[in-house]
Amino acid sequence: MSSDNPDPSSVHRKLRGKIFIGAKAAIRTVSDLATLYTPGVAEPCREIAKDRELAYEMTMKGNAVAIVTDGTRVLGLGDIGPEAALPVMEGKALIMQQFAGIDAFPICLREKDPDRIVEIVKAISPGFGAINLEDISTPKVFYIEKRLTEELDIPLFHDDQHGTAIVTLAGLYNALKAAKKEIRDVKVGVVGAGSAGYAIAKLLHAAGFPDIVVFDSKGAISDSRKDVDGHKTVLAGFNKSGYSGALAEFAGADIIVSASAPGALPHKTILAMRKPNIVFALANPMPEISLEEAQTLKIDIFGTGRSDYPNQINNSLCFPGFLRALLDLRVRKITDGMKIAAAKGIAGAVKSPAKDRIVPDPFDRKVVENILKEVKKAAAR
Repeated sequence: MSSDNPDPSSVHRKLRGKIFIGAKAAIRTVSDLATLYTPGVAEPCREIAKDRELAYEMTMKGNAVAIVTDGTRVLGLGDIGPEAALPVMEGKALIMQQFAGIDAFPICLREKDPDRIVEIVKAISPGFGAINLEDISTPKVFYIEKRLTEELDIPLFHDDQHGTAIVTLAGLYNALKAAKKEIRDVKVGVVGAGSAGYAIAKLLHAAGFPDIVVFDSKGAISDSRKDVDGHKTVLAGFNKSGYSGALAEFAGADIIVSASAPGALPHKTILAMRKPNIVFALANPMPEISLEEAQTLKIDIFGTGRSDYPNQINNSLCFPGFLRALLDLRVRKITDGMKIAAAKGIAGAVKSPAKDRIVPDPFDRKVVENILKEVKKAAAR
């Protein structure tokens, strides 16, 4: 990739896939063959049969992650199918390998039934140390995540929820420092009640943000609405101010995080925020507010998921280090404490937060180390 602006299709066609399976040992002699395969391989098989935990020490299980998708909600492309989802899953696997030394495998399923997906993932889980759900449509992904979290004996990480929420919280920790505001004093608006918006609101609530108003296409989600059920019932409980109106009339927020679609964030709402204000526009690949619009609206601290804008709120800051921690610590269930710890680890990689620098560079190697250190503390509590 010598060109600064390579044609993506040409690059992918030339590579014919971004990852491959490599070998840690070479088979050069009959002795090598006998040790690494039959009959020598029978010895670790016998030991693992007696104690399944030894699979972490004697096989690749302890460093292996399955990236599972059904291709129903891929990036901003929607339901494009498992084959078309494969380039994204390969990209995630490549990032995990190069940033955190994890062996990750794309598992693209031609199956949309949530119960079948649960059973498939459970069936393949013995070969992996963690499962990463990816690009599965809502609301069924909530059901899949809940069941697998309860029924697997390895951690279930849903990057569209957990990863997005962790990096958002990390960015907000540093944005609040730059804005000289305290968590206990701020009012938050979250635009979008899908998997990302739901997870962001839940994690901000767990981290101590006192008033979080989440908006769906019908307006604020509150206890006064008659059509609120399922995961939105949880979101209504975070709305301590009881606001029940439209997003365009929402005023007095210190922070707005939008995980919706381009154009979903009214300028009127931003102009009615308290200053200094913080706005994260996370729709990908096109954010709800462009950088030019943010400058015109005089947003004080602005973040998006785009790499060509400052303050990139990107999941690649989280999932390599967080999955590394889950594997190394042999975590069985992910807790809110672990997610908050990961966010603090990411935020801590920025020594002097400023309005145009609230998250670290994705290539900063301290990020993976910080996440591992902080999650280890949380897991020990």
